[in-house]
Amino acid sequence: MKKVLILSTALTSVAMAASAEEISVMSWGGAYATSQIEAYHKPFTAQTGVSVINVDADNPAAPIKAQVEAGNVTIDVVDLEYADAVRMCDEGLLEPIDPAILPAGADGTPAADDFLPGAVAECFVATIVFSTLYAFDESKFPENPPTTIADFFDTAKYPGKRGMRKGAKVNLEMALMADGVPAGEVYALLETPEGVDRAFAKLDTIKNDMIWWEAGAQPPQLLADGEVVMTTGYNGRFFAAAVAEGKPFKQVFDGQVYEYDGYAIPKGAPNMERAKEFIVFASQTQQLADQAKWIAYGPARKSSGPLVGLYQDGKTEMGPFMPTAAANLTNALPSSYEFWVDRDAELNERFNAWLAQ
Repeated sequence: MKKVLILSTALTSVAMAASAEEISVMSWGGAYATSQIEAYHKPFTAQTGVSVINVDADNPAAPIKAQVEAGNVTIDVVDLEYADAVRMCDEGLLEPIDPAILPAGADGTPAADDFLPGAVAECFVATIVFSTLYAFDESKFPENPPTTIADFFDTAKYPGKRGMRKGAKVNLEMALMADGVPAGEVYALLETPEGVDRAFAKLDTIKNDMIWWEAGAQPPQLLADGEVVMTTGYNGRFFAAAVAEGKPFKQVFDGQVYEYDGYAIPKGAPNMERAKEFIVFASQTQQLADQAKWIAYGPARKSSGPLVGLYQDGKTEMGPFMPTAAANLTNALPSSYEFWVDRDAELNERFNAWLAQ
C-alpha cells in the first residue's frame, strides 16, 4: 500500500509539473494577437520551454471577471485596457504585481523610470500605447477626403454608414471633440450633466447611420465589405489591413483617443509563477520593440522607442503610424482611466438606454 501511495504521489507531481509547462494568455485576437504571438509567445517558449496557449476574446475583461467570480480560473495572463485593469484590481479580481520584478531597460534604466508615466499600476503592466480613431475607404472619397473628427459626424458632406464601438467609452469623447470642444477640456465637461447631454446630442446626429461593432477585428471588415464608408477602430488593426492586406483605408488621427493596454494576472490563476515570468519577459525593452514590427502600437517603455524600425515587410517605417508620433498628437486625447473607473457603469447604462430609444 505504501509503495502504491508513493507511486501515486510521484505521478501526481509529474502531472502537475507537466501542466505548469504551459500557460494560457487571453487577448483580443486578430492582428493584435498575432503581434503578441510573434514578439512574446514564441520567443518565451524558445527560452523557457513553456508553451503559450493563446485565447481570443472580444474584450477579455468580461470573461475574466466571470471566471474569478465563479472560482473557476483557467487563464494565467490577461490583456486588458488600462481602465478595466484598474477597476478590476480595485474589485479584487486581479493579482498584485510587484514592480520590483520588472526588468531594467536595455540601457540599464530602472523599470520605474523606463516605463512611460503611469504605465505600471498595482495589478497591471502596460505593453503598448494604442488609439481609437477612425478610418475611411479612400475609394469612396477620392476628392476632398475627410481629415477631422468633425468630418466623421458630417453625413451631409460625407454620406454613408458609420461604424462605432458599442459602448460609451471613447464615443462620448469623440462626440464632444467633433462638436468643437478642445481635447484638454473634454473630461471636465463630461463630468457635468450638461456635457454628457451634449455628447449624446452629437451622437444623435448620426445614430440612424450607425452600425455598432464589438470586436476589434470588425471595423476593417466592415470597411472591406462596404457596410460602412468610415468607422472608428483601433489604429493597429487599420494599419494591418492597409499595409499587410493592401486595403484602400486611410486613418485620421485628428480626435484620436489613446491609452495604455497591457498584462494582468487573474486572481487565482493556475500557474502564478509562470504568469509572472511571462510578464517579466514580455515587458523587456526588446520584446516591446519587436511587437511594433507586427502592428502599429507604440511601446510602453522609453528604451524601446529607438529600437522601433521597419514593419515585417522590411520597407514600411513604423514611426509615422504610431499614435504617439508628434504629427499625430496635434488634436489627440489621452484617455482618463480615473474618469472611466468612476463612471463606466453609469455612462454605459445611459448609453444602452439611449440605444434602445
